[in-house]
Amino acid sequence: MTSRKLRVQSLKKDLQNRILVLDGAMGTAIQDKNLIAEDFGGVDLEGCNENLVLTRPDIISAIHEDYLKAGADIIETNTFGGTPLVLNEYALGSKAHDINFTAAKLARKACDKFSAEHRLRYVAGSVGPTTKAISVTGGIAFDELIENFYQQVKSLHEGGCDFILFETAQDTRNIKAGMLAVDKYFSEIPKDEVIPVAVSVTIEPMGTMLAGQSIEALATSLDHLDLLYIGLNCATGPEFMTDHIRSLAQLTGTNVACVPNAGLPDENGIYLETPEMMSQV
Repeated sequence: MTSRKLRVQSLKKDLQNRILVLDGAMGTAIQDKNLIAEDFGGVDLEGCNENLVLTRPDIISAIHEDYLKAGADIIETNTFGGTPLVLNEYALGSKAHDINFTAAKLARKACDKFSAEHRLRYVAGSVGPTTKAISVTGGIAFDELIENFYQQVKSLHEGGCDFILFETAQDTRNIKAGMLAVDKYFSEIPKDEVIPVAVSVTIEPMGTMLAGQSIEALATSLDHLDLLYIGLNCATGPEFMTDHIRSLAQLTGTNVACVPNAGLPDENGIYLETPEMMSQV
């Protein structure tokens, strides 16, 4: 097993030399398994995909391995809604550490199984936007949001992920809370255990993030951060992402990710997943 320090070095080197491919959507892959309430831990927990790492780790591991078999370089942990804030909607906030830690372990084990000396596979610790947006929904204090992100980042790191991915971000204030949470946690651990951080946002059909920020405003607000990459995911699909990706590539000095995940089935019930990738500017 390669050490995380060496994996991070390899990840950064790979980004300079080739396009890396992320896995596809976890939610639609889970739907395709036709699970029942008992799989989630009972009727009250049905739909809590994150809890499956505890109740059906075999399912989550199988999904990870399927994406790796298909050629994915990076596997995201099944923790999109893994903050205590979101998990509390299922009364599972107290299990936030176990869920995130276990999810990272499962993804790491799958990647180790498919890694080779000439080609390592990497784990992204997935941190979703939560169900609260400072500028849109309100209902949460800024410091509370920082604490929620802190708890998730800490657990994902302890579980062995190679970098932290704040994805489907909709509000730069939420991103700022996430970055402060990362800074807080990284200040508590040895410097050689610090891992990279990436940010991927969603641009809505009206041309901005849900909170109203344009891609240009986003790039400017994150310019001071030393990110592994910055990119776009979901929302409008690949055909409407081109101009935003082009603008982002011109404005940022770091790697750029394009993750045009379809996420919804067509009229025949077939999930139209498109390749997810990140590439060097």
